[in-house]
Amino acid sequence: MDYATPMILPLLLITTIIPVFESCDQSRQGCRIQEGQCLCGKGCYSEYRYSNYEECYKALKGRRFDFCAQGPCNHNGVCVQTSQEPGYKCRCAGTGYYGARCETKCYGQNTTTKQEVPFECIVI
Repeated sequence: MDYATPMILPLLLITTIIPVFESCDQSRQGCRIQEGQCLCGKGCYSEYRYSNYEECYKALKGRRFDFCAQGPCNHNGVCVQTSQEPGYKCRCAGTGYYGARCETKCYGQNTTTKQEVPFECIVI
């Protein structure tokens, strides 16, 4: 019996999951799109994606509204605006769901299928 195998799995999970829970530098100066306008201030990179007003305005050009205001994420997923289409990304960690809009229920640990477990479904 290989005694290293039980040690490798937790280590692999930890090194895979840690980047998801990185701390947020609250002192980032930047701008974000909110209610169809560019607002600048300080906060996390995930909140203030754009380095300056000009960059934010370019991303906003052609948009009529804040995509997150429509609530595209299901099951209490957190909507974060992005500069790439469709203009937002749903963060599903901790909801029990995964997918582009947190629409797919995480399957139980007792499942017999050999599917890859999405990181949003891993509970530590």
